[in-house]
Amino acid sequence: MIRVGVNGYGTIGKRVADAVAAQPDMELVGVAKTRPNFEADAALRRGYALYAAVPDRIDDFSNAGIDVAGTLPELLEAIDIVVDCCPSGVGADNRSLYADHDVAAVFQGGEAAGVADASFNARANFEDARGAEFVRVVSCNTTGLSRVIAPLRERYGIEKVRATLVRRGGDPGQSDRGPINDVLPDPVTVPSHHGPDVNTVIPDVTVDTLGLTVPATQMHTHSLNVTLDSAADAEAVKELLASEGRTFLIPEDAAIDGAGKLKEFARDVGRPRGDLWENCIWERSINVVGRDLYLFQNVHQEADVVPENIDAIRAICTDVPAAESTARTNQALGVGLESRFGSEAPDRETLIADD
Repeated sequence: MIRVGVNGYGTIGKRVADAVAAQPDMELVGVAKTRPNFEADAALRRGYALYAAVPDRIDDFSNAGIDVAGTLPELLEAIDIVVDCCPSGVGADNRSLYADHDVAAVFQGGEAAGVADASFNARANFEDARGAEFVRVVSCNTTGLSRVIAPLRERYGIEKVRATLVRRGGDPGQSDRGPINDVLPDPVTVPSHHGPDVNTVIPDVTVDTLGLTVPATQMHTHSLNVTLDSAADAEAVKELLASEGRTFLIPEDAAIDGAGKLKEFARDVGRPRGDLWENCIWERSINVVGRDLYLFQNVHQEADVVPENIDAIRAICTDVPAAESTARTNQALGVGLESRFGSEAPDRETLIADD
């Protein structure tokens, strides 16, 4: 049993904590927070042991009526590995603390690649994290790109990837984020930093990326143009991407035309928090002209890295093969969206209305 702690119980941390708790080979020892807000209350409601991430603030929790099990250093003494889900840049400051306690750590994509021994995507480079002390799960956008690039590269070879990333302005709970009524080149420099981030997990592919930020909160949208080394046709590409465990091809008949309906679909099929762990690719958008492949996909910035964190834990702490780890993770979380549309739609469990 792998003893796991989560430092930072916000947008990503609470989802990672739930995912760890769902794994039969992992024990969630506790979660750490810097302050006693509504998320601290949520952690206790779920039965998670709560620790004060900043020892000097432990009285703040007791004054707010929130019971804590101890401080972050005490949590680190009780675990094998910590998943750092702190705001960008804080993880790098925490690295020495984890090293002092001889605890392996998984960092998030908001940290610079240099914070870790390896950057990680389960589909692209699982073995690079094997036995490492510090691993960085790449960002939501890089995760989404890597899940498509890896199988295409294996099947057809890739000459070049060009991607335009239309990025949400902030998560639903980030009331301080913008823009309010604007579309911003972000970054304004071309190409953006996302291509080099892909190269931290798939180093031998040429990727050029552009970034835009728009006044939306639900998901990112990617427009991809991939020049393949060998010939392909659209139907073969659809079959390839449909066979991947963490991609969902949105059927035309589903009448899902954007992120809003995708999130509604996720809630309707019973996903916790309406989370979409998969790349959501519009099946109708997949087209091949010569050796150029085109498609649109959406990635849920709050959720798509969650299964990757679970696989990173296993890569560091065990010798479980990559395929077995991803299968375990997918099964425990219920990763793998399917639609009832299509002639070979499998039987599905009927959901019980909770209203």
